[in-house]
Amino acid sequence: MANYVYLIGDPSTRKAAVVDPAWDVEAIIKWAGGHDLEITNILITHYHQDHLGGSMMGQNIQGAAEMLGKIKAKVYVNKEEAEGTRRIAGLAESDIVRMDAGDTLKVGNLEIKFLHTPGHTPGSQCFLADGNLVSGDTLFVNSCGRVDLPGSDPEAMYQSLNNTLRNLPDETVVYPGHAYSSESSSTIGKQKRTNMYMRFGNLDDFLDAMGYSRR
Repeated sequence: MANYVYLIGDPSTRKAAVVDPAWDVEAIIKWAGGHDLEITNILITHYHQDHLGGSMMGQNIQGAAEMLGKIKAKVYVNKEEAEGTRRIAGLAESDIVRMDAGDTLKVGNLEIKFLHTPGHTPGSQCFLADGNLVSGDTLFVNSCGRVDLPGSDPEAMYQSLNNTLRNLPDETVVYPGHAYSSESSSTIGKQKRTNMYMRFGNLDDFLDAMGYSRR
């Protein structure tokens, strides 16, 4: 699936949050330990199994549920997808922390801001920390997430890309959810220049390019 898994850590306290640990949980925990990082939070960009865990294509991906069996942490999801997350990953209500647009989380001394960016899914969210954006399946390098899946919304994707994310400082570094480009990261400024999905002047043109029309 060419997924990225990220660790967002505070160098002073050595606390860290892991983003979308759906694959090879043992390796993630081992890597963190080898770099003197303690994983204290699990952040989920959206509830698709390749980011969260669950049953997919005939295999059971343990993901967040498996990690909770090995470390003491909570799973942070957007409130729009909390119930779906529980069902797909087999989590208890007590495992979940429901987040809203603009909420923040302290990981050690580092503050992470939660940006609600629906479009790919209703509760897709990005994480902003110290000028760095983990963008999940909302914004890829020179592309964006699919809007033809159950729960997708092309109009919401336009707003997420061309209002919420476009208004971030140009120097913000973008770390996408998949390795769909030869570049593993970019910046908001570069994406505003090169990513066609952030360059449409209006919603109707965006929808036309996506094969949709305004509702």
